[in-house]
Amino acid sequence: MTWWAAQTARFRARRPPLLHVASDEGTGPVIVLVHGIASSSVTFDQLIPLLVDRHRVIALDILGFGESPAPIDCEYTIEDHVASIAATIRSLALREPVILVGHSLGSLIVSRLAAVNQQRGLQGLLTPRRVRVSRVVLVGPPVYLAPSEIGDQRVRARVGAYLKAYTYLRSNKDFTLANAAILSRLLPKGIFEITEQNWMPFVKSMENCIQSQTVVSDIASLRVPVDVVYGSLDAFIPYGSMTVIERMRHVTMHRVEGNDHIIRRRLARVIAQAIDGD
Repeated sequence: MTWWAAQTARFRARRPPLLHVASDEGTGPVIVLVHGIASSSVTFDQLIPLLVDRHRVIALDILGFGESPAPIDCEYTIEDHVASIAATIRSLALREPVILVGHSLGSLIVSRLAAVNQQRGLQGLLTPRRVRVSRVVLVGPPVYLAPSEIGDQRVRARVGAYLKAYTYLRSNKDFTLANAAILSRLLPKGIFEITEQNWMPFVKSMENCIQSQTVVSDIASLRVPVDVVYGSLDAFIPYGSMTVIERMRHVTMHRVEGNDHIIRRRLARVIAQAIDGD
């Protein structure tokens, strides 16, 4: 191998993979939709029709899920997810700032993406052409501070229980796959699927992004409007866990009564209103 070929190979190895663009339709201000763990762009099926008459709506499959690449040597850190989303958005040659909408794990990813774009970039991957962001909408964000950082004893116990449950799911593959198979049959295809094929992206994203997260500091650092939309019946949001972000001046909270973690019609309408700043 020549020196030039070796340099080219190393560059390609460092370059984040481009993600599958599941949907790109409509015209107007650009919205990028980022789904959550063990899911796909199907997450937004109820939302997209409410937006395409006045927005260009781009829905991505995140790294390791849906029809996107699942590199076997990837650790699926928040930086890995952010780098691939940023590279994919840049590949679309967008000329205007985008509105980032993330659901569940996707909300952690877009918060991080928006935050690092206010810095010099993520290890050079976001420079010199950074992704410009005009608004961030977080849907059902699983906000889990480290228990040692939570003053309220009751909230600390609730969050600690969630983190222990996630560790159990990661450590008991057969149990998790069996129960995920039962749950997936009750939901639309593509909403929640844990399989042999996406097991490593699932457990690594769970550990490296959800259980070890930067979302609170990322949201706090943002200089653009942030909307948080969540259902009153969302089982992934421990009561009291979002108090810290509720108090931030640039954050607007939208609680949707009777909705769970899934983007159903009622939740979709509130998300659409938040996107338009209503």
